[in-house]
Amino acid sequence: MGPVYTPPGQRGRGWASNAGAEVSRRIQAEGARVCLFTDRANPTSNKIYAALGSRPVVDMANLVIVR
Repeated sequence: MGPVYTPPGQRGRGWASNAGAEVSRRIQAEGARVCLFTDRANPTSNKIYAALGSRPVVDMANLVIVR
C-alpha cells in the first residue's frame, strides 16, 4: 500500500492513519497480507504504520541506471 499523502492543511487529524487502518483491515479480511512501503527516515509514517501493527522487514532501493 502506498503512497499515502495528506495535504499540509489537513495533517494531524488522523486521515492517513484511519485510511491506512481501513485499507489494511479490508486486505487482511480477504486473507491477504499487507505490505506497506515507507521511507525509514520518515518518523511520522513509521509511527503510523507501527501503530497499525506493521514492522520493518526489508530495506529496498529503487535504482535508475542512466547511460
